[in-house]
Amino acid sequence: MTRRRPWLVTYDIASPRRLRRVHAFLKQHGIPVQYSVFLVHLDHAQLDALLEGLSERIHPRADDVRAYRLPKELWYKSLGAPSLPRGVMMAATVARERK
Repeated sequence: MTRRRPWLVTYDIASPRRLRRVHAFLKQHGIPVQYSVFLVHLDHAQLDALLEGLSERIHPRADDVRAYRLPKELWYKSLGAPSLPRGVMMAATVARERK
């Protein structure tokens, strides 16, 4: 059994129609962190399936989709209103500084 890990999936989609399709698809699998950034918790097989589903919804020459695995100990800074619902963490251990 492989372990699920936190990933940030980001996208830049050129077509409004494809943008809506990608956004709707990712809402089924993760939590929107920002407009074009989603937090998902997946193992490698699930990530491959997610990326395959995304590849069916984008144009490979016009659009950009990326997945970044978050480290075990995540550190980040944040300004403005929090984007994640209360109690939702990006990784198991988070060191966070908020101004």
